[in-house]
Amino acid sequence: MRKVLGRLRDPILIQATIAAALSFSHIHDIADAAGQHGWKAWAYPVSVDLLMVMAWKMIRTDASKRGAWIWFALSLAASLGANVATAGVLDLSNLPVWLRVLVAGWPAVAFLGGAFMVHAQSKKPAVEELVADVEEDQAEEDQEEEPVPEPDALVTATEAHALTGVNIRTVRTWIGRGHLPVKGMRGRANLVSLKDVEKRMADA
Repeated sequence: MRKVLGRLRDPILIQATIAAALSFSHIHDIADAAGQHGWKAWAYPVSVDLLMVMAWKMIRTDASKRGAWIWFALSLAASLGANVATAGVLDLSNLPVWLRVLVAGWPAVAFLGGAFMVHAQSKKPAVEELVADVEEDQAEEDQEEEPVPEPDALVTATEAHALTGVNIRTVRTWIGRGHLPVKGMRGRANLVSLKDVEKRMADA
């Protein structure tokens, strides 16, 4: 609770709230003066501010920022233009035709910008899911493929039995009689060449 109260006293938040309220009011006044009365006049500032927030969020989080900057600039220009227009630059009781046309066409522009940014954000996870699926399929294929040892690999008597089917005692007998030269040790187990085992099987 104290953190919430502390944030409410934050001068930056207070300043941002005041600025947003003033800008909101100015856009409403321009929309109302352009013939967009009632709830439509209130919907215009919501549309402008939300488009600006969406664009800024995309600029901060997305790697592809060119499109977001365009929509951010358009919404900022609309907000800034409304603020300037209500400062006595234009007669709100008799707005020029070009400004009425811009106000009337804004909903279509805002809809296009919102649809663009929503599509851009939803496209990235889809690509990531596709890449993840491909990597998962590749991993499954790698697991299904049993490793094939090289012909001259060093194996124990147990491994030679598993790979060639020769009896373990037979392999040990060949080792004891010197028919299979020992090439190394793995713990207490003798290591022989798999190639020598296969050659001995062919000669037997």
